[in-house]
Amino acid sequence: MKRRTFVQGAAASAGIAALATPHIASGEAARVLKFIPQSDLATLDPIWTTAYVTRNHAFLVFDTLYGQDDSYAAQPQMVEGATTDADGKQWTLKLRDGLKFHDGTPVLARDCVASIQRWGKRDAFGGALMAATDELSAPDDRTLVFRLKKPFPLLPDALGKTGSNICAIIPERLAKTDPFTQVTEMVGSGPYRFLADERVPGSRVAYARFADYRPRDGGTASFTAGPKIANFDRVEWNVIPDSATAAGAMQSGEMDWWENPPGDLLPLLRRDGKLKVAVQDPTGFLGYMRPNFLYPPFDNPAFRRALLPAINQADFMTAAAGSDPKLSHTGIGAFCPSSPMATDAGMAVLNGPHDLEKVRADVRASGYKGEPVVLLTGTDFPIINAIANVGADLLKRVGVNVDYQGVDWGTVVQRRAKKDPPDKGGWNVFFTYWSGLDNFNPAVDLALRGNGGGGWFGWPDMPKLEQLRTAWFDAPDAQAQKRVCAQIQQDVFDEVPFYPLGQLYQPTAYKTELEGILNGFVLFWNVRRSA
Repeated sequence: MKRRTFVQGAAASAGIAALATPHIASGEAARVLKFIPQSDLATLDPIWTTAYVTRNHAFLVFDTLYGQDDSYAAQPQMVEGATTDADGKQWTLKLRDGLKFHDGTPVLARDCVASIQRWGKRDAFGGALMAATDELSAPDDRTLVFRLKKPFPLLPDALGKTGSNICAIIPERLAKTDPFTQVTEMVGSGPYRFLADERVPGSRVAYARFADYRPRDGGTASFTAGPKIANFDRVEWNVIPDSATAAGAMQSGEMDWWENPPGDLLPLLRRDGKLKVAVQDPTGFLGYMRPNFLYPPFDNPAFRRALLPAINQADFMTAAAGSDPKLSHTGIGAFCPSSPMATDAGMAVLNGPHDLEKVRADVRASGYKGEPVVLLTGTDFPIINAIANVGADLLKRVGVNVDYQGVDWGTVVQRRAKKDPPDKGGWNVFFTYWSGLDNFNPAVDLALRGNGGGGWFGWPDMPKLEQLRTAWFDAPDAQAQKRVCAQIQQDVFDEVPFYPLGQLYQPTAYKTELEGILNGFVLFWNVRRSA
C-alpha cells in the first residue's frame, strides 16, 4: 500500500493522460464535471440490475414521478399533484405540463403506466404496489389512475424510492421490453442525456445537459426532490480501476470528484487542501454475503445456519474501512440501524463467541461433502473486494472448499444474474453492499424477499418470509410493523437468505471548489463550481 503515497508528478500524469477529452477546449473545462465512479457502467438498464453504479447513471438520465427529500419523505417530482378517492382505493396523479423525453417526444401518461408496470415486475416495493392494484390506466395524456384492491398509503413512497430499482420513466415503446431483458437505448426525461456514441466500455461514459429539461418550479433541491438544476454542460465518468492512479488524478486536478476512495488513501486525500473528504450518505452501506439457494451446499439450510456463528463483523468492517471507528459499525442485523424497524431480535447468533472449531464441526455435520464453492468478487471495487477476501479466508478456515474467482465488478453484475450451475458459469456466493436506504423496511429491501426464482439473485424460496412481509404491509401502525420486523429478523437467522457483515460509512472526495453537493449518494444536479 505504501506505493500509493507516491502518486505525484509524471507517473500519475502518465497514468491519467488517456482519460483526457481532447475535443473539449481549455476555455470550456469549467463547464465539464469529471467524475470517477465506483466501477465501470457495465449495465445501463436500472430495472434489469440493482447495481448502484447503474442507479446513479439512471438519476442523470431519467426522472421519477416522485422524489425523496432529506427526511426521506416522498415529494411530487414529475407529477404536479395527486388526489385520493374511494376511501384511499383510488389515486389520480397529474403530470406536470411540458415534460419531454430526450428524443423530443412529450412524456405521456401511457409512458408512465408502461414504465411502472415493467418496474413492478422486478422491484420489491413495486411488486407490492402492483399486487395491491386492480387497474392502472391513463385516461388522458397527463393523467394516471391507480384503482386499488385495498388502500396503499405508501404509493408515493414506492414511486419515488431512491434505492434500486428506481421507477425510471421511459417511453412506452421501450417500457414494453421484457423486464428480464436489458434495455440498451437510453431515452429518458432527466436533466442529462446519455451520449451513447461516446461510451467506451471499461473506460468512460459521458452525459450532456438536456436543454429542454423542465425543473420543478420553486423550492430547493433536497436529495432527489425539488428542482434539479444542471449547472454543467457535460458530466464525464472516467473509470480508473487502480486507486493510486485515481488518487493522483484527484491531486493533480485532472478529476473533480471521486465517488468512493478506499480507506487507506483517505489520509492522503485529507491532507490535500484542494480536496474535501466527507460522508454524504448518513445511512451508510450494509455489507452482505449472499448465497445461491439453487445449488449445493447453500441449498441446505443446515449448512447456511452452520456458518452464521463464524461471522465476526468487526473483521469485515476493518478490512473495508480501516481502524477509524467513525467509518463502520458492527452489531448489524437485517435493518439499517437508523431505521425505525431496526431490532436486536436473534442477534445473539452474531454477537456471541466465534468458535471456528465448532463451526467447522457443524459444517461437517450439516452434510457438506467438500464440493467447490464458487465465490465471486469484483477485484476493481475495493470495499467489496475487501469483505470478499475476508469471507473467502473465513470459509476456508471452517473447512469449505473455496473456488475464488476474482473478476471486474461489471462481470459480477452480469454473472450473478445467471442461474446456471456453478461449474457452468454460475456461482455459489458473492459479496456486496446495500445502501442503508434499501434496508429501512421490508418494502424496499430486495434481499428480504423469499419469492424464489422471481426474486433477487440468490433466489431464496422462503414462504414464511413472504407471509411476514405481507403482514408488515397490513400492520395497523408503526409499533405493529416493528413487531413484524422482529419476526422477520428471526426468520433471516433461521433460513439465512444473507449474512449481514456490518455497516460501512463510505466517504467521497471532491474538489473544494465544488458547491451544492447534496446529501445521499452521488447526484449531479445542483452541483456547481464556485466563482
